[in-house]
Amino acid sequence: MRFVSSLLPFILLFISFASNAQAILYHNFNGYTLTGEPGNAAVLKQFDAMLVVDGKVAAVGPLSAISKNLKQQPDSKVDLQGKTVLPGIIDAHGHMLGLGENLMQVDLRTAVSEEDAVTRVQEFATTEAGPWVIGRGWNQENWQNREFPTALSLDEFIVERPVWLTRVDGHAGWANSKALELAGITADTVSPEGGEIIRDANGQPTGVLIDNAMALVESKIPAKNADYYRRALVTAFDHLVSEGITGVHDAGVDATNLAVYRQLAEEGKMPVRVYAMLSASEPTLPDLLAAGPIHTADDSLTVASVKIYTDGALGSRGAALIEPYSDAPNTRGLLVTQPDTIEQLFNLIIPHGFQINIHAIGDRANRIALDKFAHAYETIGGRNLRHRIEHAQVVHPDDIPRFKELNIIASMQPTHATSDKNMAEDRIGKERMQGAYAWQTFLEQGTIVAAGSDFPVELSNPFFGVHAAVTRQDRDNQPQGGWYAHEAMTREQALRAFTLDAAYASGQEQQLGSLEPGKWADFIVLDQDPFDVASDKLWRADVLATYVAGEAVFTQE
Repeated sequence: MRFVSSLLPFILLFISFASNAQAILYHNFNGYTLTGEPGNAAVLKQFDAMLVVDGKVAAVGPLSAISKNLKQQPDSKVDLQGKTVLPGIIDAHGHMLGLGENLMQVDLRTAVSEEDAVTRVQEFATTEAGPWVIGRGWNQENWQNREFPTALSLDEFIVERPVWLTRVDGHAGWANSKALELAGITADTVSPEGGEIIRDANGQPTGVLIDNAMALVESKIPAKNADYYRRALVTAFDHLVSEGITGVHDAGVDATNLAVYRQLAEEGKMPVRVYAMLSASEPTLPDLLAAGPIHTADDSLTVASVKIYTDGALGSRGAALIEPYSDAPNTRGLLVTQPDTIEQLFNLIIPHGFQINIHAIGDRANRIALDKFAHAYETIGGRNLRHRIEHAQVVHPDDIPRFKELNIIASMQPTHATSDKNMAEDRIGKERMQGAYAWQTFLEQGTIVAAGSDFPVELSNPFFGVHAAVTRQDRDNQPQGGWYAHEAMTREQALRAFTLDAAYASGQEQQLGSLEPGKWADFIVLDQDPFDVASDKLWRADVLATYVAGEAVFTQE
């Protein structure tokens, strides 16, 4: 059910501001913002004018009402020509460095076969110098044979340079023989705990490494310096603002990445607000926690959480399941971090007042995460820190109510469902689908769902996510009627999950996430009205302009 307020200003008192303040009146647009207490029904408010003073919203409502209440004239007026205005999108789970790198490396996302992928790698290698050929995005589930690739196919064209190609989900990698040689991987190499070296019938490594085994190759890639980090992050910023994204929860940053963020924030060069999750594997994590949370005055950078991995991904059969995989009865997936280590991390992190954001895709991983939260609450506390489970992708039906009981936010990515629909049921069977990608079930019990994309695993365009959330269909509108359509979100739920509820998931709902007085004026201008357009067209929304703190950080040519 849609709740739309009448066209009334959010404040009715006379509006005044200091003479030296920068005031801008935006008008002639069709504006929406989602409000309401998190965990309750989303309330849609509509308006056609907005006063921004020193980067923050001072008033929204009908132009006539705002103009009548103004005690002085703004510095300027901006006519948005009848377009649609929404709050800036907050992606609650992305990987900024990975996105920047992906934009700078060979992209295999649209490769239709192993041969096609190899051709793209070969073409990239002829134009890009460097000791290694690096890429990302391959997905064997989109290939006709649905089989993992091999080093041999890469060896046909690239012999002297090592090649390393990360799978689309980031939980598997594909190497050529030169990379395997540099990593010292042979038939005698033992798979590390939490990882697997895929082997052929003769026990020889095929070239594909799963989860923790990836480090065998990645440790040999030349170290990235701060300049590289900076270039990748700036590349990601430019891309994201063009898609209407004004905030990102960066899911796992190391000390070098954090230092670059801090420098960019000090220089005022962060057009995207970043809520950075410290990586649990960062060697200096105890020192970073002891230094306390980071909150810049302009809210461009916030650091108050830690990202922990429990398991891998479903596509590479690394997600940890309670029962064996339906299409691979000899495995139940992988635990990337062992339960005892997870508990030690909880005991380290929570006393410092940091939020825990724990990656859990399989039902076993989700149960372990929930168990560890329950144990922590009983022993050291921390219930009020708005902890999150990232992905919450396949959850045993018995465990779904525990999210509400334990005050856990479900940080979920709608396009995962439409990307996984061709293999998820194969992996876990129809019965376990009852608790898979269960957005509406979580929402109905009052669990807060913060939406993201998990870029560069998925494309970062947030309207692809809104479309997937509402239709449970891919962008070819398949399957008809939607995939397990009873778990679809309403438009209000989907857009609030990408705005206000994402802000709540980072403890920033008082500053971000909706266009209300006192909050930062982060907003986007669209060519279409997402509350009026046909649902199958939601993904086609075109961002005409993106504003952060009332200033344009992107305008379409």
